Amino acid sequence: MKGKTILLWLGVVAISALIVGATASAQRSATFKAAFVTDTNGLNDKGFNHLGNLGRLKAQKQLKIGTKVFTSTSESDYLPNAVAAAQTYGAGAVVMNGFLLADATNTAAKQFPKVKWAITDFPRVALADKPTNAYGLTFRSEQSGYLVGYLAAEVIKAKVGWAGKLKSKKLVIGAVGGKKIPSVDNWIAGYRAGAKAVDKRFQVKIDYSGDFVNSIAPKCKELALKHISQGSQAEFAVAGGCGLGTLQAAKSKKVWGIGVDADQHYLGPHILTSGTKRVDTAVFTFYKLAKAGKLGTGHDLVFNLKNKGQDVGVISAKVPKSLIAKMNLQRPKIISGKIKVPSTL
Repeated sequence: MKGKTILLWLGVVAISALIVGATASAQRSATFKAAFVTDTNGLNDKGFNHLGNLGRLKAQKQLKIGTKVFTSTSESDYLPNAVAAAQTYGAGAVVMNGFLLADATNTAAKQFPKVKWAITDFPRVALADKPTNAYGLTFRSEQSGYLVGYLAAEVIKAKVGWAGKLKSKKLVIGAVGGKKIPSVDNWIAGYRAGAKAVDKRFQVKIDYSGDFVNSIAPKCKELALKHISQGSQAEFAVAGGCGLGTLQAAKSKKVWGIGVDADQHYLGPHILTSGTKRVDTAVFTFYKLAKAGKLGTGHDLVFNLKNKGQDVGVISAKVPKSLIAKMNLQRPKIISGKIKVPSTL
């Protein structure tokens, strides 16, 4: 009888332990919070911030955590928003969206060492103090850039246009970047390499608008029109909201436009395709690892073709399937390293 009583008691203890453990786990899930700090383009930029916010919403739903967005209207908002996310909101993980937030990320990570901080498009090693609780969400954008450049070159050589057969015999394409920084130049470096892999004679016209905001879209349009006057048959918009001007120029002159970050095929038939950067995947992955306590010491989380952090968007129906197949043959070669895509110009 005594033995049965002991066994019963042990069973109760075991069940109690399970209940306590489950309750603690549920409490951690319920109390874990994540925050997302935008750059100055806002959530409706149809690109970088929009994608990052999709990752936040996915985390909120699938991970069952509390999340909050802190919108920056000027660069002076970056650090106050970071502080508010950690101190006022109580976030355990914060994503600072974009290279412009690097200084604020570095300062906030030092100020709040128990919070996990991530910055998109910026390597941790480039942060001034390299905080051990900071992480870079970096992208091998040159890989997607290579694919869209390759496709553009094939289409131009085949004289396939969205508004009819291309008449120009020139092998010229263009790219308009926002600022000359690594996270812009890797796109363009891959784009140029892809085109020249099709034909070394391709010329690639490159200019920078100086910023990414929607308000200077006319500047991007002006630069793209210059390229088109020099024979460009495809314009790659690597300039955020400003890049919409590049794509407008392509439409007005009946040449191909190539979107960036988000899939921008919805803008019209002039969009050949887009080089897509899965910022949503990166943000979701960071929150998931942070919640599970699996991030470890500060490092970079790298997103590429292999892990589907980079890709190509919807391709125009005007493009022959044979040309798409040629582009797709390059994908496994890039993933395996057989094709070594440059990341710098």
